[in-house]
Amino acid sequence: MTEINNIGTEIQRYLQQYASGVRNEIEVASKEEAQALVKDLKQISPKSSGKYKKGWRMKKARGRGVKYIVHNKTDYQLTHLLEHGHAKRGGGRVEGKAHIAPAEERAVTAFLNRVEGALRQ
Repeated sequence: MTEINNIGTEIQRYLQQYASGVRNEIEVASKEEAQALVKDLKQISPKSSGKYKKGWRMKKARGRGVKYIVHNKTDYQLTHLLEHGHAKRGGGRVEGKAHIAPAEERAVTAFLNRVEGALRQ
């Protein structure tokens, strides 16, 4: 049993354990959700030759905390054009095929749910 003199130390120790557990769960959740986003984008991306579809990658960002960047390594120039549409050479317009925004929304929602679950534990 803890003495009253050591209660502050015990509370601090429990809070550090809680914060460490939450931090670890957030790191795991961010990596897994980034991997799931890459997999989802590879499935729903428009396919012409397949090169764009296969180009989705995930990389760990430098800096404070754990961050993952999902990007298209092979045809990064096409992401905006395919997502939002573009003007045709001879006039007219090509409609965009929204594939990044819906996948991103699903990934963000799943990540936030996992973080909230980790905070409740």
